[in-house]
Amino acid sequence: MKKHVFIIGSRGLPAKYGGFETFVEELVKHQNNKNIKYHVACQSENSDMALPGEHFEYLGADCFVIKLPKIGSARVIAYDILAINAALKYCKKEEIKEPIFYILGNTIGGMIGHYATKIHKSGGKLLVNPDGLEWKRTKWSGPIRRYLKYAERKMVQHADLIISDNAGIKSYLSEEYGIVNSKIIAYGTEKINSNLTESKTLVKYKVSDYYLIVGRFVPENNYETLIRNFMKSSTTRDLVIVTNNKGNPYFEELRDKTQFDKDPRIKFVGTVYDQDELRFIRQRAFAYLHGHEVGGTNPGLLEAMWSTEVNIVLGVDFNRTTAGDSVLYFDKENLLTIMAVVENLTDTERKNLQHKAHQMIDEKYTWEYICEEYETMFTSC
Repeated sequence: MKKHVFIIGSRGLPAKYGGFETFVEELVKHQNNKNIKYHVACQSENSDMALPGEHFEYLGADCFVIKLPKIGSARVIAYDILAINAALKYCKKEEIKEPIFYILGNTIGGMIGHYATKIHKSGGKLLVNPDGLEWKRTKWSGPIRRYLKYAERKMVQHADLIISDNAGIKSYLSEEYGIVNSKIIAYGTEKINSNLTESKTLVKYKVSDYYLIVGRFVPENNYETLIRNFMKSSTTRDLVIVTNNKGNPYFEELRDKTQFDKDPRIKFVGTVYDQDELRFIRQRAFAYLHGHEVGGTNPGLLEAMWSTEVNIVLGVDFNRTTAGDSVLYFDKENLLTIMAVVENLTDTERKNLQHKAHQMIDEKYTWEYICEEYETMFTSC
């Protein structure tokens, strides 16, 4: 019997963003099991393939378009509700038996009980990927963070299966909520090297020998710790920071706190949307600094493990379970010491670290492997 999997919670296909959108695109792109049919909810404002209420095919997946109401931040909750209802209606119309609903993120969690009942009445299963610990992100106000924590708890309570992309997430859920029916399937990455011979960004900022930071410009990625320690170091190398700092109030706050603008080695270069150029920048870096503290298997860390020889990574549980012994870890008190170690690594030691990272990617994080894991799970539900 064909398995019908309804994926809800991403912006949809084709992927125009990172995160869940990339995951969904890779999932349908690498599909091998023809007994699975993917149905993907798509936000109307991000889809020019069809009108709201209509369906279109993309890489073999059935995509259905949902029109979002203009109700502020609550629209993301409404999107999940509308998508679930549309999917249930489609199941009834097409007489689909035992559908699988895979919800990405906890946004709808506060109201999931009602919809879990409807899914179960249809003969379906409810699977949830809680993503990273969204309620810990400082970009959210106190009330929203409290709602997200509550939503997380309700999702765990009502889901038939929780899919964690990292062993650290699974451990956290078990410690927080007791026995949780869960499975670990990581995020994936591409094994691609850049064919470029130069980067227009590096040329513009006159940089050739540098440490690198790539990531969203938010406090929980520990920019303050990374920058303060770099400023204390005696390295003659630059620090290239690829991030969305332009117009971000956190940029002004961080400049006031650290006075990084007085250190000519520090180069905020903005965002780099060209993925081939970003790979080139990663490949040429002396070392990559990864301060992400909240989340699961971070895509940026996987990309660095493939592209950059030496990676200096904040030693929280999520990162350790992702990278193993293929990187060097720091805590917030000893980053300067770890940087000094990296400055003195031999070429052989650097190559050994990259070899370990490549082995881990090959064994655990290729999209082919990740998508095979998902197909096995969906067919066994």
